[in-house]
Amino acid sequence: MKKILSYTSALVLCTTITLVSCNTSKNLNMNLPVDIADRPIDEDSQKYDQAQLDKLKASIESEVSGLECKDASEWTFAPMGTKACGGPQQYIAYPKKIEETFLPRVNEYTDKVRVFNEKYNIVSDCMAILPPTSLKCIKGKIRLITADNN
Repeated sequence: MKKILSYTSALVLCTTITLVSCNTSKNLNMNLPVDIADRPIDEDSQKYDQAQLDKLKASIESEVSGLECKDASEWTFAPMGTKACGGPQQYIAYPKKIEETFLPRVNEYTDKVRVFNEKYNIVSDCMAILPPTSLKCIKGKIRLITADNN
């Protein structure tokens, strides 16, 4: 009788342990990344914000990149983006005829870059980007001419 009671107790104990361990493994989230840097991008992450900035910048640049340049006097340029320590990241050329719709988008991008720099304490090289000295049409494309590439 003692033997049967021992076997039954051992069987109940093993069954309980097995059921508890199986249930515990079901509750583990196996989709968690190993490293916090590999976590999925969410709307509160620097990677997400940078991707949104990149998308807006590409949209702005593509709006003018396909336009043909026949007369450079019909074009102008504007500063775009902002470095963390001040000054523009770059200059972008655009036709004067689209200035009313184009400049607000450039300014929106610049404002968003400023907020991004402050939010994430971005550090930049602080090199001054000098404005172009002129614009030229070269093979149908507008080119910003600077003092160093005249």
